[in-house]
Amino acid sequence: MALSLPAIMKTTAARLSALYLLLFALCAVLLVFYMTSLSARMLTAQTQETINDEVLGLARAYQRGGLPVLVRVVENRSRQPGANLYLIADANGQILTGNVQSLEPGVIETEGWTTEPFSYQRFGEGELDRLRSGATDQPAPQAGDNSTPQSTGEKGHNAIALVLRLPNQMIMLVGRDLGEPERFRAVISRALTLALGMMGLGGLLIWFFVGRAALKRIDSVSDASRRIMGGDLSGRLPVTGAGDEFDRLSENLNAMLARIAMLNEGLKQVSDNIAHDLKTPLTRLRNRAEATLAGRHKTEDYRQALEGTIAESDQLIKTFNAILMISRLEAGYSSEQTGPVDLAATVSDVVELYEPVAEEAGVTLEATVPEAFTINGNRELIGQALSNIVDNAIKYSTDAAETPKVRVALERAGSEIKLIVTDNGHGIPDDADRARATERFVRLEKSRSQPGSGLGLSLAKAIMTFHNGRLDLLPANPGLSVVMSFPLRETH
Repeated sequence: MALSLPAIMKTTAARLSALYLLLFALCAVLLVFYMTSLSARMLTAQTQETINDEVLGLARAYQRGGLPVLVRVVENRSRQPGANLYLIADANGQILTGNVQSLEPGVIETEGWTTEPFSYQRFGEGELDRLRSGATDQPAPQAGDNSTPQSTGEKGHNAIALVLRLPNQMIMLVGRDLGEPERFRAVISRALTLALGMMGLGGLLIWFFVGRAALKRIDSVSDASRRIMGGDLSGRLPVTGAGDEFDRLSENLNAMLARIAMLNEGLKQVSDNIAHDLKTPLTRLRNRAEATLAGRHKTEDYRQALEGTIAESDQLIKTFNAILMISRLEAGYSSEQTGPVDLAATVSDVVELYEPVAEEAGVTLEATVPEAFTINGNRELIGQALSNIVDNAIKYSTDAAETPKVRVALERAGSEIKLIVTDNGHGIPDDADRARATERFVRLEKSRSQPGSGLGLSLAKAIMTFHNGRLDLLPANPGLSVVMSFPLRETH
């Protein structure tokens, strides 16, 4: 996607790159100027110390032999390679000896250290420059010529010096060329320019290879988000597999979208189920009321009709409550509190509650609880799920070929605790039917001779999901085995 410069600068990646580049450049400039200034001061202090030592040596020579010895020492030192600047002039400023051919005007007029660097030319450099430039027709300056290099068009150097006036009013100058500090500044300036250029190029490369890639990924995420907002909940954010922050964000958002899609599908199923499965009992209620009002009946007949209507209404209310409970549990919005639950005690309570029901139906109900198992959960919800499963097992084991029997077992399997309810009825032979049995309002019994709304196993599955567990329906050959698997002491 091509972007203009104003649009690029509105992106976070471009702004961060620009800010970091500006920060690095500012720090580099400040650091270089600080180091340059510090180095220049150190070189200047070292130069002044060297000049002071030279002046002390010349002063001792002057004290030892006067002006002739001083002149001889100056001439010897001025001819040495890399020598300092030496100059002896008369009281009028006429250069008598030394390695300085010309100076800026006014340099030797003030005694002490020069306040500013001055231009000078060493002895013989003017002639050499003229020979190089082919200007051999110009007269060479005399040793006593004190004209400035600028006035004669010759190239000069910069230096600092200490100017002293001798007892006979003659002038002595001892100085040091500043070419080395200037070369140091030039090197630092080139290094600074190169460093800034490399930082600028590095910033552009980082933006090109990293920033553009990040922008492309953000654009792909935006495109996927627009499709999802358009109603396509099956769409997912792209995951490149790099394992970076974008991938982690995309994975979390994809998990959230999957959860939203599942909840929407559940809501659609609830709406469809309510529209289809609750239509029959509502129609039955209306027909009963209409039949009661159609003729003349006794008071007892009206009472029986009203009692039947109330019972049917209670069953509808119970069904609606189960639907709401399943929806809340699947959405994770249940207000039920969790805590330590002894599954063995829960099994004993449910078995004791259903023993009369089983005995009346001619079903043997037994429990195998070897020890106490404690998990983290809600006792009422677990008891309700187990009650639904046991109730189903009793109802659908009455037509068993042999003696109807329901067994409730509690055992530990690795990191899980399994609560198993097994009957010896006809069971659910087909795998697809066992998978459908936990859906809402699904009743596999075609005759519908047994009472129920098809929500018992759906509610049990939602309760197991709330407890981070699972509900499995397995063939018992004969019969059906319903397994509730709880994580051992896992915090919800």
